[in-house]
Amino acid sequence: MATSPGIDPRGPRFSAGITAVLLLVTIALSLAGATVAATALFAALVALFAWGAFAGIQRHPYGVLFKKLVRPRLEKPAELEDPAPPTFAQGVGFVITLTGLALHLAAVPYALVIAASAAFIAAFLNSVFGYCLGCQIYLLLVRAGIIRRKGATTA
Repeated sequence: MATSPGIDPRGPRFSAGITAVLLLVTIALSLAGATVAATALFAALVALFAWGAFAGIQRHPYGVLFKKLVRPRLEKPAELEDPAPPTFAQGVGFVITLTGLALHLAAVPYALVIAASAAFIAAFLNSVFGYCLGCQIYLLLVRAGIIRRKGATTA
């Protein structure tokens, strides 16, 4: 099996922490009636999820920030992680937030708050507990044979 360059597993947790805070701000703004600000911030988060999903988490702005500013101050990680599951998780976040944004723009009540809350729960679990829901979905789809791991060989 060919191996792709691994990533520091603390990077996605760092990114998830930033995302969780921004999603919480989005929810608060929306519930406070600052709809334009909440929509703009949420649209920016949709774009960031798209960036992570399509360019890969290694090229995501939070990943670059972690690599340049945070990782040099930490000890080397015990092991590296495959970037495919966290990149897939960014795609899941993109679909959830894009759907919420589209429904919000279509004037569906509380669509933005519900989608931002769902994304917040996932980001919070990843940042605080290291439990990536999108990564778990990825692994289930690989086990079910619905998607193939990059570089995986068949027997």
